[in-house]
Amino acid sequence: MEDMKYQALDYKSDQYVRWCPGCGDHAILNVLHKAMAELGVAPEKTAVISGIGCSSRLPYYMNTYGFHTIHGRAAAIATGFKVANPDMTVWQISGDGDGLAIGGNHFIHAVRRNVNINMLLLNNRIYGLTKGQYSPTSERGFVSKSSPYGTTEDPFIPAELVFGARGTFFARSLDVELKTSQEVLVAAARHKGASVVELLQNCVIFNHGIYSFVSDKEQRPDHTIHLRHGEKMLFGKNMEKGLVQDGFGLKAVVIGEDGYTLDDVLVHDAHCQSNFLHQQLAMMDGHELPLAIGIIRDVEAPVYDEEVARQTEQVEAKKGFHSLRDMILAGETWEVK
Repeated sequence: MEDMKYQALDYKSDQYVRWCPGCGDHAILNVLHKAMAELGVAPEKTAVISGIGCSSRLPYYMNTYGFHTIHGRAAAIATGFKVANPDMTVWQISGDGDGLAIGGNHFIHAVRRNVNINMLLLNNRIYGLTKGQYSPTSERGFVSKSSPYGTTEDPFIPAELVFGARGTFFARSLDVELKTSQEVLVAAARHKGASVVELLQNCVIFNHGIYSFVSDKEQRPDHTIHLRHGEKMLFGKNMEKGLVQDGFGLKAVVIGEDGYTLDDVLVHDAHCQSNFLHQQLAMMDGHELPLAIGIIRDVEAPVYDEEVARQTEQVEAKKGFHSLRDMILAGETWEVK
C-alpha cells in the first residue's frame, strides 16, 4: 500500500480562527499545517495539546485530536498522553505565560525527562488573553498594566531553562520567518525526545513591535543568524560577517577586516553532546551579537516514554502482570464476608 500524501488543508479544521488580525499566531498556525503535511503523519495519528492563552486556542484549528487543557498543565497532560499512546505524534502548544509561569515546573521536567513530544513555545513577552500584563519573558523595566512603573525583575530566557534541564533539542524562529519556522518544526517532529521550538511572535494589541529590531526585513540580515548544522556561522546582507571564538565567548567579525578570514569563522555542530557552545549561541539576543534562529541543538539521549514501555514489558514478562488488577491480586488478599 502506497503511503498517503497529505496537504496542509488536511490538517485544517472548519473553525473560524479567532485571533486578532496581524497576530503572529496566524503565521505559526499556517506553518504548522504545512510542516505536518511535509511529515506525512496522518491526522488521526496526531494530537495537539495546549494550555490556556491566546496561542492555546490553536487545537481548535487543527483537524487532529486536540485537547485544550488547563492553565500551565499542557506539558503534564501531553506527557501522560504520549506515555499512554506511544504511537501518536504529540504537539504541545504553550505561550510564555502559560508555559513558563504557572507551567514552568511542568516545562522543565518534560524537558528533563526527554518525553517524545514537540513543545512549541509561542513567546510574545506579554499576557495577551488577560489584556496586557507582563510575563516571565518581559524585559526588566517593561511597562504594562500590571507593572505601570516598569518591572523590577529579570526575565526567563527559555533556552537557558532548556539547557539547564539538559534538553536534547532546541530551535528558534520568528513568526515572519515562514521557511525557517517550517524547517525547525519538521526537525523537531523527527527528533526522538523532547523538542522545544521557541517562536518569537508579535502581539499587535499589547506588545506591538517588541521584536522589530530582528523581524524588520531591512534589519534582519544584520541582527539574526540562521544556523545550519555543518555550515559556517555567517550572517549579514552579503554574508560578510561571521562568528568566531573569543576566549570562552563569541565575537562577531567582518570577514577581511582586522585579519579575520573565512577560516576563522566557526562551523555549527548541532549534534555536539556538550551544550556549552549551544547555550552561548542561544543566548545571543540580536543586539551585540545576532539572534540565532534555526536548529541550535539536536542530540540523542534515552527517551522517557520508550524507557517506560520497556520497563513495563520487562515487569510483565517477569511478574506475569498484565493489568493493575493482576498486580493487586498477586499478593496476599483478604475477602470480607
